[in-house]
Amino acid sequence: VYEILATTVYGKRKRAEIGIDRLLNERIFASAFPLHEGPYELPEYDVPPENLNPRQSLYKYWARWSKWYKYQPLDHIQEYFGEKIAIYFAWLGFYTTWLLPAALVGTFVFISGMMSMNTNLPAEEICNISNHYRMCPLCDTCDTWNISEICSIAKLGYLFDHSGTVFFSIFMSFWAVTFLEYWKRKNATLAHHWDCINFEEEEERPRPEFAAMAPMMEHNPVTGVKEPYFPEKDRLSRIITGSMVIIIMLCVVMIFLVTVIMYRGIISVMMYHTGNTILMTQAGNIANISSSMVNLILILLMGQVYTSLAEQLTRWEMHRTQTQFDDAFTFKVFVFQFVNFYSSPFYVAFVKGRFVGYPGHYGKLFGMRNEDCGSGGCLIELAQQLFIIMVGKQIIGNIEEFVIPKLKAWRQKRKLAIVRGSQISQEPKRWEDDNELIPCEGLFEEYLEMVLQFGFITIFVAAFPLAPLFALLNNWVEIRLDAQKFVCEYRRPVAERAQNIGVWFNILEGLAQLSVIVNAFLIAFTSEFLPRLLYQYEHNMNLDGYVNFTLAYAPHSYVQSNHTMCRYKAFRDPDGNLTLFYWKLLAVRLGFIIAFEHVVFFILRVIDWMVPDIPESLEVKMKREYYLAKQALADNQDVYLSVSQHAASPGSGISHSVVSQQLAALTHPGERSPLAESPVKQPANVSP
Repeated sequence: VYEILATTVYGKRKRAEIGIDRLLNERIFASAFPLHEGPYELPEYDVPPENLNPRQSLYKYWARWSKWYKYQPLDHIQEYFGEKIAIYFAWLGFYTTWLLPAALVGTFVFISGMMSMNTNLPAEEICNISNHYRMCPLCDTCDTWNISEICSIAKLGYLFDHSGTVFFSIFMSFWAVTFLEYWKRKNATLAHHWDCINFEEEEERPRPEFAAMAPMMEHNPVTGVKEPYFPEKDRLSRIITGSMVIIIMLCVVMIFLVTVIMYRGIISVMMYHTGNTILMTQAGNIANISSSMVNLILILLMGQVYTSLAEQLTRWEMHRTQTQFDDAFTFKVFVFQFVNFYSSPFYVAFVKGRFVGYPGHYGKLFGMRNEDCGSGGCLIELAQQLFIIMVGKQIIGNIEEFVIPKLKAWRQKRKLAIVRGSQISQEPKRWEDDNELIPCEGLFEEYLEMVLQFGFITIFVAAFPLAPLFALLNNWVEIRLDAQKFVCEYRRPVAERAQNIGVWFNILEGLAQLSVIVNAFLIAFTSEFLPRLLYQYEHNMNLDGYVNFTLAYAPHSYVQSNHTMCRYKAFRDPDGNLTLFYWKLLAVRLGFIIAFEHVVFFILRVIDWMVPDIPESLEVKMKREYYLAKQALADNQDVYLSVSQHAASPGSGISHSVVSQQLAALTHPGERSPLAESPVKQPANVSP
């Protein structure tokens, strides 16, 4: 029915006045949607399951919170909503299942860090060192301080910076690639089961908005029909202009990042000058946590603004088909959101503390001293940022997904009640009930949310081993929230066919590869793992004297001008020059990155080679179906020849045209294969 509505001419064909979508776009009709198959509310009395309508069945066995531990009825979802939505829920369930082992290993790594916290000798040295080490001032107007003041932070930093986190980052690199390989197999099984494994979108019609705004008509080289046309040269110039706008918006994100950095510095100085001992020692942590919250608010606001801007830019670029429009929009939003969400963690991981300088020669930005890592190191600050940004976004996102559809539905009902007026007392029709629901908003936001989450649990996992656990808890809620939206809150969408999750799989693969590189640099340059390892190799296996070894003396010129002797964390001599140990450590770090990447990428290629994209049993079944189809075609040709010979004989009364029509019906390319007609459901289609 939708195909008929979408292709019916209502005006002049040369003006592309075709289809219900354009009528909706021009506000001639208010809405058009398939009907839900009855209400979702369950009867007050007990009803046998077979007497429930499909919507009630989905609500009873899938969309309720009490079913959080149940498998998803993917076949029923596919029959009711179509393959495209069913594939999304299948992927979400599969991803959530695979998060379970990652969450268990991450939690084990975190707990092992807690249990071995008291065995961390460098932290014990800091706590027991008394007043022997006076540290250089943290700001130009601050005083010297005693290193033992950061005892608790030094111990806490060990939770996120021990040998277990190195193991976990390697484990998560393997996990990410193995997960994607096994999703390919699951996807192939589902696509075959739903008979869309070789599905390809037919020649798409132009978008209604494109048809209305295109300046000229041209012959379509595929169909030969005249249709609206927009010159490629003009589109390219618009795409380039749009790219400039994207770059400007990315610069705005960088400006906000610098603003947050300056805010953090100002708060730290203010905390120090309060004179309160607790605030003075915790100034860095308070500044880091508060700035992370400010950063999260800016990230969410910028995301909303840019998504609206990206949609307008993509419309202006005049893409012909909906697929081209969706791909261009997805690329714009993902690039921006990637920089928007990950720029601050990247700064803390790889920039903060790298350009501080040393006493008497500090680096400055806008008159303020460049940020140094906090007393517990940059890794604990990175963990704080990841926790606030990732978990904060998940909580706010789930509240939005729960509240906003209900507010929209209330507003829609109120607006329709005003339109109905005196008719409100009449029993509303099914289509009137469905019209009170909100239009389906598609899957873009759902996929984007999960892909960004995938980045958090893979790219920076060395700093935050609990990330998979928080992702798992969120996804258990997400599955039921999305199910409720589609069953209870949304109008029923037009069913669409799809054989995979589309461009999102390529993005996930890119993030998995990037995570290997980022984690290698994180362990090499941000963690204390390699400095401790090299010190153990060259000086002391038990790390005795490690704290003293990592602290340099302030240069003589600084001591003479400030009349105070102090220490600072760096591998420098009393003149401020880098020591030989620094250069050895740099060589070890670079060697570690090269070895880590090569070994991990090699093993990933082996996993890719060992795990076939299509399960062997499915491949045999597909080959069997192909063989039977060829046999059926050969048999039909034999029948055709014999019938043709019989038709050619005098008095047979059978025309060649009738035979040709029958053969065409038998060998039509759209026909399913004999095995695909089997009514038996395969058991391999369930996913939590």
